[in-house]
Amino acid sequence: MALTLDDKLVVAISSRALFNLEEENRLFDAGDDKAYMQLQFERLDIPAKPGVAFSLVKKLLAFNADGVKRVEVVILSRNDPVSGMRIFRSSQASNLQLERGVFTQGRAPFGYLRALGAHLFLSANEKDVREALNLGFPAARVLTESAQAGDSNPHEVRIAFDGDAVLFSDEAERVYQKDGLPAFQQHEVEHASIPLPDGPFKPLLAALHRLQKASTPHMRIRTALVTARSAPAHERAILTLMRWNIAVDEVMFLGGLEKGPFLREFEPDFFFDDQTGHVTSAAQHVPAGHVSSGVSNPSH
Repeated sequence: MALTLDDKLVVAISSRALFNLEEENRLFDAGDDKAYMQLQFERLDIPAKPGVAFSLVKKLLAFNADGVKRVEVVILSRNDPVSGMRIFRSSQASNLQLERGVFTQGRAPFGYLRALGAHLFLSANEKDVREALNLGFPAARVLTESAQAGDSNPHEVRIAFDGDAVLFSDEAERVYQKDGLPAFQQHEVEHASIPLPDGPFKPLLAALHRLQKASTPHMRIRTALVTARSAPAHERAILTLMRWNIAVDEVMFLGGLEKGPFLREFEPDFFFDDQTGHVTSAAQHVPAGHVSSGVSNPSH
């Protein structure tokens, strides 16, 4: 029987999202490929420091600690094979059990998401993230300047999501941006019994829900919906999750309040939002990623 990843949560991640390679990346962005490769080779035995998504990956991989493979993390990178050697050595030094990687040496790597059946793609490259979203994969641009995740919940993976244009479609957000808050509230009250269409991150939430039900004694998942919605628009969001038969552990209806301070208290290993303002605020406190989907992120 052919080996498959179909029964696992699959996360594809770029080198810069997993490790702090900002110094090396300046050479890469400058187009000096040879100098970049040489620097990575010289640092082959110097483990790279943890990046923004390191905590998320480490905790997800802990679901495999009892010998049952529930999670697969694959490096999907524009880096060259030499740099790939350093990434795997850094992973080994950090006790991350990574086995698979695709290194494209400058070519866009997002096309391999289909072959992997990925439930999430994390990258610092905005164009790659946009293309992945266009292909229907949950994807976010990691803010490399984000705060590192806290260490007060070592046995719990905590992930927070925005609602509209992330878990749900941007249907309601379009009404808000076109006609304002009163029209938005009225629209949501009138459509309270009609589930919101799926957003780009519903597949990830569903995959996490399946993993959550398979939780091991030593690892758990805790999810949160952190949204600018407030009553009475809260009902449609809750009823949509109920219709999906997917539960989240916490819901924050903030009515436009700044999300950062609330996320600081929740202490997620990662937060996903489509609004750059919310992501920037969150990144001061927690690891954060921008989901470039919906009406707030017109295609360039």
